[in-house]
Amino acid sequence: MAWLPSQAELASFGHDGVKRANPARVWSPAGWGRSGRVSNHPYPASGQATASGRLWRGAREGERGLGFPAVGYRPISGPRPPGHGQRPGSDPSPRAAADSLSVRIGLKMRHPQADDAAPPAEAPAQPASLSPTAKFVTGSIMRHVVVMTSTGSIGLMSVFAVDLINLWYIAHLGDTVATAAVGYGAAVLFLATSICIGVMISAGALCSRALGARDRELARRYGASILVWMILINAGVAVVAFPLIPWLLAQLGATGRTLELGSIFLQISVPSGVLMGSGMALSGVLRAVGDAKRAMYVTLSGAIAAAILDPIFILWLGLGVEGAAIVIVISRLVTVLVGWHGASRIHDLVGRLSLRQAFADTRPIMAIAGPAMLANLATPVANGYMTAVLAPFGDGAVAGNAVMGRLIAFCFGGIFSLSGVVGPILGQNYGAGRLDRVRRALTDAFIFTTIYALIVWGVLAAAHQLVIRLFNIVDPQAAQLIAFFCLFAAGSWVFHGLLFVANASFNNLGFPIAATLSNWGKATLGTIPFAMVGAKYWGAEGALAGQGLGAVIFGVFGVWWAYRSLRWLKVPGQA
Repeated sequence: MAWLPSQAELASFGHDGVKRANPARVWSPAGWGRSGRVSNHPYPASGQATASGRLWRGAREGERGLGFPAVGYRPISGPRPPGHGQRPGSDPSPRAAADSLSVRIGLKMRHPQADDAAPPAEAPAQPASLSPTAKFVTGSIMRHVVVMTSTGSIGLMSVFAVDLINLWYIAHLGDTVATAAVGYGAAVLFLATSICIGVMISAGALCSRALGARDRELARRYGASILVWMILINAGVAVVAFPLIPWLLAQLGATGRTLELGSIFLQISVPSGVLMGSGMALSGVLRAVGDAKRAMYVTLSGAIAAAILDPIFILWLGLGVEGAAIVIVISRLVTVLVGWHGASRIHDLVGRLSLRQAFADTRPIMAIAGPAMLANLATPVANGYMTAVLAPFGDGAVAGNAVMGRLIAFCFGGIFSLSGVVGPILGQNYGAGRLDRVRRALTDAFIFTTIYALIVWGVLAAAHQLVIRLFNIVDPQAAQLIAFFCLFAAGSWVFHGLLFVANASFNNLGFPIAATLSNWGKATLGTIPFAMVGAKYWGAEGALAGQGLGAVIFGVFGVWWAYRSLRWLKVPGQA
């Protein structure tokens, strides 16, 4: 028996003759999913139908319906039904429409997409479970910023919690040398992490733009190609970095037993960069579609695995630094499995993995990922320089710097998360041509960053003695450095955060070179001279103060540049 829409469904099509926006995904109301069941998922994959069986509005660009707006389906094969493609009003005969509909057996139907235009008054309400793909083009922008950042920060802080938990257990071994070794190793690992963040930015930018423009197939293709590139890049980094591990640690100031333990730590953890990058790419795809919850699950799962396994490997099995590295590898594997389930199985936003397709997409991906990687590499370079500056003050100073690095990553995780999630918000609104909402999103992100950083600074200042006790800091130099950071230097993260948001806007709005220049400017001109002078005259604390002063200068400049760049934006598709 032929599948036909009801009168209520036909009424929902409207009679204005307006050609609807280009849809993204093709699916079949005649098919009932891959497993023969009705799907309740908000984004039905190919071959699935919604539980309500509702016929959705929307049509392919250039297609029109039968005397009323196109209803968004087409034959799988064979000749087109009578009246298909006719302009509205060309054949208003009800019989012609009935004849056309009567042959629509096994027809494909397009997935609903967000539309800025108000729906017809007679259209039935959309089920809550079937939300539009481009969710950031409507609603309160500050709410999107807060919700996405809150859930994203939980996930990102979970990533950093893996390192924090590792260091916490290592510190409770009572060995300052082991703590310093992990600190040196973290400075090297952050190089690979920064590369992954750059590629992840391209995932959020490209997929969100495609979804904002209602081109779901393009988003799926980008999701697969970016994942392939993430694997290739991290494999290359591991091959190059592995034989250079002792040399890299020596350049940072590691010697003797510290160098030996740091080398062991990196030899185990560096090859797992492929897993870390894959998990981050999948998380970026989930953020692009607006699924903050599952993006959070990706990284939260890794933190849970680390919390369970760290005491087993580090303390109970007595593996120490080696155990910490093994747990890092396992936790990264967990993030990949959870990310794949969300991005591919749930949202179907990762197409077939293909080297050929990945190479074909090199230009758009690297146009964003290349400058973003260069921009993000500036941060580990600056951190490495700070480690080298503090090394002459002893292992205690390096151990204190390692604790500070974990505190920054964990406590200011909301800022790191915001710099990642604001990209899809900007990208979807830019792809939809909503430049007014792009500017509002940038302003709200700056406001959120400032408030968040001030609150965290206040908490750290009030709890600095507790932090020293929690990490079992017995070295006086390490304790003094941590206290100075919590009381004073942490305030500079207001301006670090402002620059992060500015760079996110550059990367997602087509100005990636600006992000590269601003990041490297802060890492060099904003770090090296200030830290050098501060260390010379005021010791280790002076080096931290100098780095913070440079952040203030470049943070203010980044805000000005970000607003300035909005003047150069044009609505996509317009001259």
